[in-house]
Amino acid sequence: MAEINVLSVEGVSKSFGDRVLFDDLTFGIALGKKVALIARNGSGKSTLLRIITGRETADEGNIVFRSGIQVGLLDQESDFDPKITVLGAMMNTDHPALNAIGDYESALKSGDSEKLNKAMFEIDQLNAWDIESRIHEITGRLGLDELDKKVGLLSGGQKRRLALAQLLVLEPDLMILDEPTNHLDLEMIEWLEQYLDKKNNTIIMVTHDRYFLEVVCDEIFELDQKKLFVYKGNYSYYLEKKVEREENEKTTLDKKKSFLRKEVEWIRRQPKARGTKSKSRTDKYYDIKGEIPKGKERDLEHPKVKTERVGTKLIEFHNISKGFGGKPLFEHFNYIFQRNEKIGLIGPNGSGKSTMVKLILDELKPDTGKIVIGETIQIGHFSQDGLELREDQRIIEVIRDIAEYIQLEKGHKLTAAQLLERFLFDRKVQWQLVSSLSGGEKKRLQLLTVLMRNPNFLILDEPTNDLDVYTLTILEDYLIHFPGGILVISHDRYFMDKLIDHLFVFKGEGEIQDFPGNYTQFREKEKENKQEKVLKAPQVEKVEVVKEKVGDKITYSERLELDKLEVILEDLEAKKEALALSLGEFGDDHEKLMKIGQEMEALMKEIDTKTNRWIELSEKET
Repeated sequence: MAEINVLSVEGVSKSFGDRVLFDDLTFGIALGKKVALIARNGSGKSTLLRIITGRETADEGNIVFRSGIQVGLLDQESDFDPKITVLGAMMNTDHPALNAIGDYESALKSGDSEKLNKAMFEIDQLNAWDIESRIHEITGRLGLDELDKKVGLLSGGQKRRLALAQLLVLEPDLMILDEPTNHLDLEMIEWLEQYLDKKNNTIIMVTHDRYFLEVVCDEIFELDQKKLFVYKGNYSYYLEKKVEREENEKTTLDKKKSFLRKEVEWIRRQPKARGTKSKSRTDKYYDIKGEIPKGKERDLEHPKVKTERVGTKLIEFHNISKGFGGKPLFEHFNYIFQRNEKIGLIGPNGSGKSTMVKLILDELKPDTGKIVIGETIQIGHFSQDGLELREDQRIIEVIRDIAEYIQLEKGHKLTAAQLLERFLFDRKVQWQLVSSLSGGEKKRLQLLTVLMRNPNFLILDEPTNDLDVYTLTILEDYLIHFPGGILVISHDRYFMDKLIDHLFVFKGEGEIQDFPGNYTQFREKEKENKQEKVLKAPQVEKVEVVKEKVGDKITYSERLELDKLEVILEDLEAKKEALALSLGEFGDDHEKLMKIGQEMEALMKEIDTKTNRWIELSEKET
């Protein structure tokens, strides 16, 4: 059966001045396919997305969408009215189902039975009743529980997650996602991965998350050397086939280089004043020279960096506690860093990871305890915000202003130009202005300003954001061989698995778990623990509640309240069981037994109140 394209890109070209980003790109995205666009920073992938979405025009070519297709875009920038609530933003979209729900809510408030019946009929026709619970599920999963909170009070990351939630609720036929995992914590990323994998939407995305590419995508489009290469498989399939392609290219390239060596010798032997060179041979030489990508085959040997000798003392945490507004982030934490340890910090957003970094850098003071930094430790810090770069400065000057070279072992040196070249800034690009760089290229340059200082202890806060997969591979290789300590905050699971051998897991409520292993090992251990708890948990007999139908229909906000009550009641019942079990622990300690009895009494009252409300709302739902 022939595939049906929802998007066709035909002969699209784009240049900026003399710089050609891509030329004569032609491809289609079939219905139900999940496609990732991969390219080096600055190669034009963001420009291509902007052309597809109509925010930028191509020099040549056409973009054609299938008739009747609904297209949804997740952009890097989100634009919301700061005065509306999170729920208002979710509902404030031109979508038939949401419009019908809005009409229903309006009719309920006005008491207009005719409008109410019309709205209910419309909702039934669109099968839109479940959209309310979908809003509740998606916003909850993305950490947007406060639905009545004004959008103007949200952080940049929360607004980004709100834009993602809005798009997921709408479920457009074609989703265009620009870095969908940015500003998501690890649990959110894993949920989104599973959510998109189960859906039948057509997707084209740009992402650097390689596990995400592996699980979600079934086609990879690579933009390389101004051309598009299509791989009909996920990320591991892409890697395998890319290697095969490059090996074939290398064979051809080696033949061309062999010809060039002979031609160079031949041209050099000719007297400059003699005009008798064969024009056909000369033309052929320059034609083939133009086909060989500059710098593409240069494989720099890994530099063995010589850092400042580290003494016996690195960084030590002694009884460290820190909290804000009465809420503890971590309490009485102790740890002594060992040489060459590579530790990752993981946990939900706001759990204290960045706070720990600020304590090490002496930007904050602990509430209790002290942090001891060894005298020989030279910290290199890469922050999420990055370093401010002068737009009118040349790339090579940015690095040379820090140092002319890094000292290597055996007396060798790695110059500023060589470091830039290793991280994909070739010699010609190095003399361009910073203002000419893309966002990802600037991030790469900011990272190099940290490495060029030749520290012996690195603190990296989200170093992988906005970096392409090529740069990530180079960075990982550099850090794996880095002769010093590393502390990393990252939501990139692939990066963490490849680099990290030890985790600090921020669990909340003041607890940090010290876990010896990488991220995948930690998640596997977590799953094992959950399965053990389920097997050990006592079986609670379910009581069926007989519901009587009443005339009033449940409102949207009441339906959300009902969903939330079910979760709260489960939590309260678990607390009740825990209290009941703890009664046997205190024997004849009447004071503690009385305190538990009082807690149990208050808990039972709360359960009764919330159960009565749950029954009331359940009756309305039927």
